[in-house]
Amino acid sequence: MCLGVPGRIAAVDYEDGLGRPWMGTADFDGVQRPVCLAYTPEVNVGDYVIVHVGFAISQVDEEEAARTLAVLKAIPDALTSELGP
Repeated sequence: MCLGVPGRIAAVDYEDGLGRPWMGTADFDGVQRPVCLAYTPEVNVGDYVIVHVGFAISQVDEEEAARTLAVLKAIPDALTSELGP
């Protein structure tokens, strides 16, 4: 099973020499991690991307990112209510 998590690009750390980003930092609800931007060279600081195993695999708008984060945040509550206290 694969899981892609939305994150906001907080910084573009390295470029490929042609002005295209290939490494950056993504913010996942306050947790910042390095991400490879090679598959999403059009992103800028403030854009949202879906990250899978450290690679930004697609760009999404802020609304889609918020919906996905809401679902992910609801999972622990759903598991608790299904399994009991």
